[in-house]
Amino acid sequence: MKGWPGEPDMTYDVMVAEGDAASAEGDPVRDVIFDFGNVLLYWDPAAALVPRYSPAHIERFLDNDISGFYDANDRMDAGMTRDEGVAWMRRTHGDEWADMMRYYLDNFEDSLTGPVPGARMLVHDLKAAGLGVWGLSNWEHDLFAVAQDQCPLIGELDGTVVSGFVRLRKPDRAIYERALHDFHIAADTAVFIDDKAMNVIGANRAGIRAIRFRDPTRLRAQLIDAGVPIPAVR
Repeated sequence: MKGWPGEPDMTYDVMVAEGDAASAEGDPVRDVIFDFGNVLLYWDPAAALVPRYSPAHIERFLDNDISGFYDANDRMDAGMTRDEGVAWMRRTHGDEWADMMRYYLDNFEDSLTGPVPGARMLVHDLKAAGLGVWGLSNWEHDLFAVAQDQCPLIGELDGTVVSGFVRLRKPDRAIYERALHDFHIAADTAVFIDDKAMNVIGANRAGIRAIRFRDPTRLRAQLIDAGVPIPAVR
């Protein structure tokens, strides 16, 4: 199975306000919380692997049922070190995939393939409109420095909560509540942007409306429809 285990079907670029977030529907938006990978900057693990591995080998590595790649990432995002993640993969899935994971982690910077178009100006427009702009992401503790180096936009946010530092991980409700607490913001006037459906559901469980991101133009339109006073695409 390629991709994150347990990822449900969900429409992209639509405001979702279900469960504990339903009561917030229609409330003013005062804060926007961004995930990082594939929302502010692109993450493509295959890009780090192409110098040494064939497409067929990469495809097998990125099949979680074969290699445990995404399970290992989940563990590292929740606080396990890179060495511990590789050791876990070696115990559970064998040397071939553990060695490949080691190579991937050693060359992680190549998996960050550039900024998401429109993200920088959206953050700037939100800040100019007086909204709080924050970051909440699953990221391994030490590798977060790579993201900061390659995406200066992260440093322009008003604050961040990163899973590897707090040892909590999306979609668990606790990390959203930790972010609300640390940012001193209210759930019912916040919107969370993430590319994964499971994390949108997690945000809703914490009372936060959320959008599963794919298209920057449609995201901007969704925020405008929610009353956020930012320039529209002409």
